[in-house]
Amino acid sequence: MAIVSDWTERYRPKSESHLEGNEAQRRKIRDWLNQWQDGMPKKKALLLVGPPGVGKTTVARAVAQDMGWSVIELNASDARNAAAIRKAATQGATHRSLFHNPNDKQQRTLILLDEVDHLSGGLKKVNQDKLNKALMGEEVGGNPVTFSGDSGGKAELLRLLNETKQPVILACNEVMGLWGKGSSWRSTRDRFQKHMITLNFERANDEALRRIARRVLKSEDIEFEAQAVEKLVERNPGDLRALVRDLQVISTTIDGLLTTELVESFIESGERDISVEVFPGLDKLYRCSTASEAVLAGRTIDKSPNELLNWIHWNNPSLISDRKILRRGNQALSISSKMLSAQYDNTAHRSWYWSGQLSGLAASVVNKNPFAERIYPSYPNFLRRNSTNIRPSIIEQLAKGPGISKSTVRDEMLPILTSLLSPNSVVGDPNDYSISMSYNLSGEEHATLAGLTLSRRSTKDLISSYNEEKSRSQIIPIEEHVEDELIDSLPETKNDSKDDESTPPGQMKLF
Repeated sequence: MAIVSDWTERYRPKSESHLEGNEAQRRKIRDWLNQWQDGMPKKKALLLVGPPGVGKTTVARAVAQDMGWSVIELNASDARNAAAIRKAATQGATHRSLFHNPNDKQQRTLILLDEVDHLSGGLKKVNQDKLNKALMGEEVGGNPVTFSGDSGGKAELLRLLNETKQPVILACNEVMGLWGKGSSWRSTRDRFQKHMITLNFERANDEALRRIARRVLKSEDIEFEAQAVEKLVERNPGDLRALVRDLQVISTTIDGLLTTELVESFIESGERDISVEVFPGLDKLYRCSTASEAVLAGRTIDKSPNELLNWIHWNNPSLISDRKILRRGNQALSISSKMLSAQYDNTAHRSWYWSGQLSGLAASVVNKNPFAERIYPSYPNFLRRNSTNIRPSIIEQLAKGPGISKSTVRDEMLPILTSLLSPNSVVGDPNDYSISMSYNLSGEEHATLAGLTLSRRSTKDLISSYNEEKSRSQIIPIEEHVEDELIDSLPETKNDSKDDESTPPGQMKLF
């Protein structure tokens, strides 16, 4: 058997007896899976919520291994559209081990979907005929029928939870990512929670970290000082996977003994800062009232300065209602954005530092109205993986006029235009058609740019109003301005009325 080079995989627990921490949650998972052996529980899915590295999917796999069950897993790196999820459910319903004993209790196949908080899209179902063709591997016009990205994935996941005959476990870091953004998140949450039990995982305590560190070091025949392990445990925020990864990195510099000095040197080198997930981190940041608090909170968020800038720029309009405060925040974000461009000069380290601090201040100190209730920041649409909210045709049309790249449109223009048109933004007005018309967008593209749901009656009325206004408008599309300028620059020619009368429209005389 080949030696696994990645220690996090080499020491991943294969049995529940090797697991550490979250004992109460593991017991509930075991009780729920035992119900499947005797029949089918009322709620046919579990949702495991917790920070990365605490062992959510490891627990699920280890318990299934102890029960002799097979596991079919999909994670964020796999295709998780409607066809992929339907195929996984079909495999789960038909899969049986080669060594299955028919006299045993019913053997199950566990369907495990990791990182469901990154599953994009809404709850609109895809065309069933297209779905069936994709599952059968059929072709149309010589091309296989496929679904892009996560198309229809969330709707198909909801269907799976309702109809599954096999246990389903979902795992995520931040549950709001699964519910989605906007006012409909509560409805989405309620539709999912009808079918599943939610278990919240906590970070591992210090004693569990000590046991794992010692177990790994002994397995690798590495001697160690007790204080060296203590230093690693003090530094670790309760992330089991990060602890094992740190041990593997440090082991490359060990000459027979893991010393306290080696660990301190590793910590000082700043291999990894203690970080928190973006949603709770933003919640803490927006509540800061002093610059020192904001700087510390911003540093702990698991986002680089340029990513943090995008997140705060996206969420400020929906969380801050005072326009004067919002304007001050935008000024700070503008300076932060300019600082980022200096990273290509010899001041890269300073620009990176100051950009992150200014972005944090734009979300906290500028706001003099403290938040009394819970904050619900949302995931920026333009950063979503395989985002379906902005159609490619809009990007192409926006890039055509100014002559800029599509990536610049996507990263810089779209956030601004969406804020100006979205009804969820303080300054947004989807009834202002001037911007979309100046770029010759269709009514449907205007509604999409504003972040409106196209299937709603109110959106259809807005599209109809937009198209009527556009037909009456005399605004000339941007590309026509260019054509007119070229025509005007041509030398004047003498008109011949006879030629005009005898030459049919669309043709010209050669002689």
